[in-house]
Amino acid sequence: MSIEWCGITKAATLKKDVVKKAHALADAAKRYDWPQLFTLLENSPFGVNGCRPDGKSMYTPLHQAAHAGAPVEIVSRLIRLGAWRTLQNARGERPLDVAVRKGHSHLFAILTPVLQRQVPVGILLKIQQHFHAVIRGRVDDLVREHALRLPELEPLLELPAPREPGSFTMWFAVPGMYGGFAYDLVADGVDAKLVTESWCRVFGGSGQRHEITSAGSLLVEEGFV
Repeated sequence: MSIEWCGITKAATLKKDVVKKAHALADAAKRYDWPQLFTLLENSPFGVNGCRPDGKSMYTPLHQAAHAGAPVEIVSRLIRLGAWRTLQNARGERPLDVAVRKGHSHLFAILTPVLQRQVPVGILLKIQQHFHAVIRGRVDDLVREHALRLPELEPLLELPAPREPGSFTMWFAVPGMYGGFAYDLVADGVDAKLVTESWCRVFGGSGQRHEITSAGSLLVEEGFV
């Protein structure tokens, strides 16, 4: 099963009960109520890497734990639940950066990202830029309408490569598209390549497969559903 990148930032895109749950979770994290936070995470529609709808900071629970200087046990539990140590907030800070800014040295080690794949940062950012162009080429109107946060690729480096050929680690569902983008890195290092398959039953009604490197994107297959 793929892990979902939740790019929804606008409350108006979501059902009211989903917004209510997301706000309750964000409130618990902001007031450092860890027992309540973990209770709410059991039924969270956004998961442990979600942010507050209509929020400006893009703090996840792990960012809030880093800000609070939470006990190592709390941070460890969030990571075991799938919290990404590479995910940035609106300022571009990872949880480690927040902990460093606040001087919570007891969290430095556990918040240091543990990478399972190695891709130079510059190459990864170029691939990400081309990936975003592919997404906008498909559904730019929906990206703008819903103010979507497009997938960032650094969290992929924390996750192991898929065991089965042709499978994807991540899924980005696009509201109004009746589909989305499955994607994964299929090579590391300077030769890193991202493969993405998208299904769009509104605009075009067909599937597309792209291979993306730091040099650009290539449409390698289309027409499937």
